[in-house]
Amino acid sequence: MKKLLILLCLPLSVYAQQPSRAEYREPRNGYFQDVIMQDLNKAEKAPAKDQRAFKIDASGVSAPKDPALYTQVWHNSPVSQGNTGTCWCFSTTSFFESEVKRIAGIDVKLSEMYTVYWQYVERAKYFVQHRGDMTFGEGSETNGTTWMIKQYGAVPFDTYVGRTSTAGFYDHESMFNEMQAYLQGVKSSSSWNETEVVATIRSILDFYMGTPPTAVQWEGKLYTPVEFSKNVLKINPNDYVDFMSLMQKPFYTRAEYDVPDNWWNDANYLNIPVSEFLNTLNTALKNGYSVSIGGDVSEPGWDSWNNLGVVPTWDIAAANIDDAARQYRFNTGATTDDHAMHLVGYTQKDGKYWYLFKDSGSITQLWSGKPKLRLLLCKRRLCEIENDDLYSK
Repeated sequence: MKKLLILLCLPLSVYAQQPSRAEYREPRNGYFQDVIMQDLNKAEKAPAKDQRAFKIDASGVSAPKDPALYTQVWHNSPVSQGNTGTCWCFSTTSFFESEVKRIAGIDVKLSEMYTVYWQYVERAKYFVQHRGDMTFGEGSETNGTTWMIKQYGAVPFDTYVGRTSTAGFYDHESMFNEMQAYLQGVKSSSSWNETEVVATIRSILDFYMGTPPTAVQWEGKLYTPVEFSKNVLKINPNDYVDFMSLMQKPFYTRAEYDVPDNWWNDANYLNIPVSEFLNTLNTALKNGYSVSIGGDVSEPGWDSWNNLGVVPTWDIAAANIDDAARQYRFNTGATTDDHAMHLVGYTQKDGKYWYLFKDSGSITQLWSGKPKLRLLLCKRRLCEIENDDLYSK
């Protein structure tokens, strides 16, 4: 299932950093292969023996592992995104659940699949309008959730679960492949009829996910999804700000976050230097706000088996992590934007910040079927702080 993670980010001051160790590690199956894919009857063979990965040896890293040590923002328990590429929606839906608790005082579990459904509809429209010149995939950015709530509203999870396996896991592989093949056919034949394309995409979505509701019943009253998000949940999508920190765009301006998952080329990201980026994150947490955040879980410093991630000294020393270093890693592809999580807490130890994350991804860790803890150590990694309204505070 989904799990909680702990992430360490270094403060701006430099401290004495111990050299990091590394090792080559044999790959092995984990929770995704042995639980989710088994449940979906898609068992995979164990990786070949020659596919060793170069990873950090995290055995010497000490971390505050007890979540009780962390100052936390209210959040629902972790849940799994299953065999889907929808971390962007799971992380930001969780963020808005925390916001609803903060603003309206309501404990609610919202439907991720309602948002996913409508974003696929918007992708189909964009595909036709731009004659196929776009990235059509399962991934997106976290502000894609904000966009869908603004346009289509939100519904409780129980109102629209979406179709799952018997164990409750989502599997969008066949659905996505069918939509992708259909849209490629549209492009090949130049059949740019938006009404027809959207209707076909919706028929595919309805078959695999179920038709989304047009009304929400809450405490004896009926609302449209937009009315429910506005009047009951008290969500105002215009209250939230998206941040990035990259030198390729002028600081203190709004610009496009130039990654494939920003498929609609949103240019409304507020670009700020790394020092303010980190200060904004810490200010949010200290004032009772959580953050939906994107980062990279594919680097050698990410050790999912030991529940830890770090930017090792043999990769880049802490003293050298600055705006230029972040931009260089982004330019070379050493650091990418491949996973979104919900930042829900923080603590401090030995002059370092540790962060508690709620994560919907499976990674490779074997779990017992209940949400667990995973540790992630980070030194000002390349990630965008999304959907936080503390910039002016």
